[in-house]
Amino acid sequence: MSGSAPRNGGDLVTETLTALGAGVVFGIPGQHALGLFDALRRAPQLRFVSSRVENNAAFAADGRARLTGEVTPLLVSTGPGALLTLASLQESKAASAPVLVISSQVPRAGLGGGRRGFLHELPEQSTSFANVTKSAYTVRHASQIPSALTEAWRTAASAPSGPVLVEIPQDVLLEATVVPPVVDVDPEPEPLAPRAEVVAEAARLLDGARRPAVLAGGGVSRAGGQAALLELAEALRAPVATTFGGKDAFPWEHPLSLRSWIEDRHNTDHLERADVLLVVGSGLGELSSNYHTLEPSGRVVQIEADLGKLESNLPGLGVHGDAALTLEALARQVERRPEDPAVVAEVAGVRARIADRIAAQDLETEQGVLASVREALPDGAASFWDMTVLAYWAWSAWDPREGQAHSAQGSGGLGYGFPAALGAATTGRGPVLAVSGDGGAMYSIAELATAHQHGADVTWLIVDDGGYGILREYMEGAFGEATHTELSRPDFVALAESFGVPAVATTVDRVGEDLAAELARPGPSVVVLPMHVNLFAPTHLDG
Repeated sequence: MSGSAPRNGGDLVTETLTALGAGVVFGIPGQHALGLFDALRRAPQLRFVSSRVENNAAFAADGRARLTGEVTPLLVSTGPGALLTLASLQESKAASAPVLVISSQVPRAGLGGGRRGFLHELPEQSTSFANVTKSAYTVRHASQIPSALTEAWRTAASAPSGPVLVEIPQDVLLEATVVPPVVDVDPEPEPLAPRAEVVAEAARLLDGARRPAVLAGGGVSRAGGQAALLELAEALRAPVATTFGGKDAFPWEHPLSLRSWIEDRHNTDHLERADVLLVVGSGLGELSSNYHTLEPSGRVVQIEADLGKLESNLPGLGVHGDAALTLEALARQVERRPEDPAVVAEVAGVRARIADRIAAQDLETEQGVLASVREALPDGAASFWDMTVLAYWAWSAWDPREGQAHSAQGSGGLGYGFPAALGAATTGRGPVLAVSGDGGAMYSIAELATAHQHGADVTWLIVDDGGYGILREYMEGAFGEATHTELSRPDFVALAESFGVPAVATTVDRVGEDLAAELARPGPSVVVLPMHVNLFAPTHLDG
């Protein structure tokens, strides 16, 4: 710190974040948080990425957290700024993204509300976050900052990971401190190891199964359990289906891969016929259970880090533990079986029946567009999908290859794809693809300024079908016609260019070529595809 100016609470925040291993922080300045943002000026080792709206800053932090698996700080101001993050944090909580929210608060004299009438004052700001964070901490003295942030960091990182709030009053951020520079902090959470006797029982059940199968969720990906799952599945010769959130949990082209057509009745039927179904890293929610139509005929073994999700939807043997640690323990204990061509043939048959069912629906254009997008994106690149019809296709049909695919299906809010991709781009791992519909794009259109300001290497595909395409599909299916789903839109190409972001209008025939060209160009770009995307038939209703 230059000169003789005293360090303050804001400096303790930046020092603690640095000591914990943070390198990039997201957010938007605000009046009560100015002491914290001034401290960033004295912390060049922390890269600050500013957004234009707080909910998009939270999505950006979520995107980086998902791609890296690391706790990612988000800095926001009191009241309106903090509250604007709530919808985004609902997504982070549902998807177990470790976002550390650091919000300012009114001065300590106003904590509890109703006394001073401070600007942005809320009676109990932290209670607004109760449903969308794992926990919340309120700091009242500067000396509490290092310990509070460290505990919050470890909580966010602990399985199941998720967002955590730390709120710090304005005067605490500004007050001088005699606390020495922060160095000695431990960011590592306690591992969530499963109990040995429960793992032994799970291994016994799996060894005794004639037709074992696996449903792998996002918990496998978040825990880094892909290698252990592959080893276990090959030992058991068990087919593996993945949820939408766990698309990279198992190799797409593996002979035992059922892929992620989990809404398809053929896939559901196959899982139901297993005499032992191993569910790992999934709470078997609405989508993962094919709208709660999954009714296994055999035993269920569920590995889950979130204690509240164990047996919450299906009874079975609940194994409370980190997915990777538990899969590794099971892989060591189960007996390895000889290769079984009949199992491989059965998996291939399920995949063929799904392909035939989709092929019978006259959806070649939709499948062709998704294939073109897949070929345009480099194999190791990440993609982030908004709630749009093409994303619904991607949930089931997208091969992530060596990259990652993330979407907002945790809570289903609009506007996720582009700001999350901007956050992911801060890793410098190469180009990132964002996909939105025109309706969802308008939620985050202001972040074109963020993309230009920070030179984010993100290509944004906007599929313009004239409105809220998913809602249109649902309403037409349920009521025969749609109401209030059609939208007036801007000229997205001209709008992007007004922000200094290159943009191109494309067609169904050229989308792959145009996307590939923009992805190869460093920096932000926009590709606009006017297209009405049809959705495949509701698969959970098939006989």
